[in-house]
Amino acid sequence: MRSCVIGSGSYVPERVVTNADLERMVGTSDAWIMERTGIRERRAAAEGERTSDLAAHAARRALEMAGVRPEDVDLIVLGTVTPDQPTPATAALVQAKLGARRALAFDVSAACAGALVALSVADQYVRSGAARYALVIGADLLTRAVDWTDRNTCVLFGDAAGALLLAPAADDEGRGLLSTHLHSDGALAGILSIPHGDTVKMNGREVFRVAVRTLVAAAQEALHANGLAREQVDHVMGHQANLRIIEAVMERVGLPMERFWLTLDRYGNTSAAAIPMCIDEANRAGRLAPGELVLMLAAGAGFVWGSGVMRW
Repeated sequence: MRSCVIGSGSYVPERVVTNADLERMVGTSDAWIMERTGIRERRAAAEGERTSDLAAHAARRALEMAGVRPEDVDLIVLGTVTPDQPTPATAALVQAKLGARRALAFDVSAACAGALVALSVADQYVRSGAARYALVIGADLLTRAVDWTDRNTCVLFGDAAGALLLAPAADDEGRGLLSTHLHSDGALAGILSIPHGDTVKMNGREVFRVAVRTLVAAAQEALHANGLAREQVDHVMGHQANLRIIEAVMERVGLPMERFWLTLDRYGNTSAAAIPMCIDEANRAGRLAPGELVLMLAAGAGFVWGSGVMRW
C-alpha cells in the first residue's frame, strides 16, 4: 500500500528582505548576489515568531485542503535544524497548536534534506498501516542562525515552512510515493555546519562540488530503481540551495530547467521547507496533473542527500 499526498500547505513570514536591503547591511550588491545565487529576496520571521508557528501555519493549510480534522492525524514528522528549543521536539509544539491530540509527534534533523527524510519516515508508517493520516513538515528559521556580517552566507537563507499530508492510496490508482533513497556521510560534516552557539559555517566550494555529485547520483538512483527514463519525469521538486547547483544538476541528469519548480529567487534557501513548498505551490497552481511523475532531490549538512519519486 503506497502513501500519497492528499493535502499540501506552505507559509512564509510577511517581512521581505531584498538584495537592496542587504546592500545596506553588508558589503554586497544585487548583481553579486544574483550572479552567484539567483536570489532576489527572502523572508525573515517577525520578532517572537518561531519555527513551530511557521510549521503550524503550513500544516493547517494542508489539513484544510484535504478536509481532514487535526484530531484525526496519527503522525507528525517535522524536519528542522532550528527547533524552538532543545526539548521537547518542535513537532510536539506543533501538535499542541493544531490540536492533533492523537498524533505521535517527533523531529528529524537532516538540515536541507529534512523534509525528504521526514517523508520517507512517514511513508513507512502509512505503508505498514500504523498511520492513516501522517503530516510531513519541513520548517526552518535560518535567518536567526546566520552571521549578518558574512556576505557569503547571510544572503542565502530565508525562513519558511511547507507541509504534506499523507494517506493510503487506493490500490487501483497507481499513484503515490514510489520510492525514496537516502544517504549520509559524516566525514563531510565540516563543510557545512552550525557549531554549538555559533552561526552557519560553510565551505562554499566544497558544498557545491559535493551537492552536485550526490544529487546527480541520487536522481539516477531513483530513476533506475523505478525503471524510469529521465524523459518520463514531468516535474523536479528540489532543494533550493543555489541556482548554479540546480542548473549543474539538471544538465548532468539531462533534464531541461523548465521542469524544475523554482522558488529560490523569491524565498532564498528555505532549507527543509523547500520541497514541500514547491509541491504546494505547483499543486495550488494546478500544475500537477494526475499520473505525472515528480522527482524529488535534496542535499544538506551532515552531509545528507537523497531522492524520491512520486506519481501524482
